[in-house]
Amino acid sequence: MAQLGTSDLDVSRLCLGGNVFGWTADRETSFAVLDAYAAAGGNFVDTADSYFWRAPGNTGGESETVIGEWMAARGNRDAMVIATKVGSWPERPGLSTKNIAAAVDDSLRRLRTDRIDLYYAHKDDPDTAQEETLDAFDGLVKAGKVRAIGASNFTAERLRSALEVSARDGLASYVALQPHYNLLERAEFETSLAPLLEAEGLACLPYFGLARGFLTGKYRPGTDVDSPRAEGARAYLDDRGLAVLAVLDEIAAGHEVPVAAVALAWLAAQPTVTAPIASARTPEQLADLLPVLELQLTDDEIRLLSHVSG
Repeated sequence: MAQLGTSDLDVSRLCLGGNVFGWTADRETSFAVLDAYAAAGGNFVDTADSYFWRAPGNTGGESETVIGEWMAARGNRDAMVIATKVGSWPERPGLSTKNIAAAVDDSLRRLRTDRIDLYYAHKDDPDTAQEETLDAFDGLVKAGKVRAIGASNFTAERLRSALEVSARDGLASYVALQPHYNLLERAEFETSLAPLLEAEGLACLPYFGLARGFLTGKYRPGTDVDSPRAEGARAYLDDRGLAVLAVLDEIAAGHEVPVAAVALAWLAAQPTVTAPIASARTPEQLADLLPVLELQLTDDEIRLLSHVSG
């Protein structure tokens, strides 16, 4: 377990992404994935009120509902750290006081809980003053509905501004950032965001840790993968991507673990990263991720992956 930024939350080294629950994983399969994750020692689940409104027949909130039903069925709410988000669902858009107040109660109801451990601003809202947003979040923390707050998809400039507002006005402050970051998407995070997080003591919880599935190793020249994310993953199938896969293959063979676990272990070893986020549609897919809970790469392996992906 690791402490999440400056909060009092202790989380496992792999955060289980809940974006597939109620979408590409039905309720029964989602329960099986969650059961296997918890049995392996995982305690950190990431979702959002907007997951997954774009899917046929869905309206939004399906992932939260599945997770809430699972925790109620297992009686394990106190053992889990639950992160969810507000601001990107068309039914509850933006980061105004009014929207946050309504959205948090909706999420609490779907999750069948009295508190959210980590509540994110899902994306920046330039139309709402940061003072208003942070004052609303501060009220939720003081009311006990939220334990800590985080930012997702913020630029360094806007995150720095938010931190300054919180410090100036004595409001709850973001303790974590959820950015797009992985072996093949490094430049923006490492050049502008990582130094800020390190200076301020914030935790990084990167999404798309497996580059839309490419870093699982199942996307190779001449292969056809049946996945909703296949098109995005195939975009990495170039010389650089293949070079990264070749090194991942070599390191994975040496540790006798799946390629995906090595890619996530590299991410977990980066400065400021507390837990990469990755999702699994089936228990079999999850099994490829779980070794990261314990896997420690050598310094040479980390340097080699950093070099080939740079």
